[in-house]
Amino acid sequence: MPELPEVEVTRRGVAPHLEGQTVAGVVTRHSGLRWPFPVNLNELLSGRIIRSTGRRGKYLLINFDHGTLIVHLGMSGHLRILPPGIVPQKHDHFDLVVGKPINRSASFRRRAVA
Repeated sequence: MPELPEVEVTRRGVAPHLEGQTVAGVVTRHSGLRWPFPVNLNELLSGRIIRSTGRRGKYLLINFDHGTLIVHLGMSGHLRILPPGIVPQKHDHFDLVVGKPINRSASFRRRAVA
């Protein structure tokens, strides 16, 4: 399980790429990870502006005007900022598309929450 400093470092790393950006879409490659994804997650987030990021314990928070996306990295998960067109790998389960960069969540144990 990631330690608190690792979660904060991840938050600080993705914050400049996410904050103030408009979500262009959401890609899920499974019906859920730790918990099921809402069926309408793409509709809930597309077109919304990411206002800020935060951390509560080991959870990353991506804040919108209408709510918060909660992300847990699980035992071995991580987030990456990628250019478009990068083919997802086996353990890449969730993409948050924000303009040109993609925020991709990978979890080798399928325990990340998005």
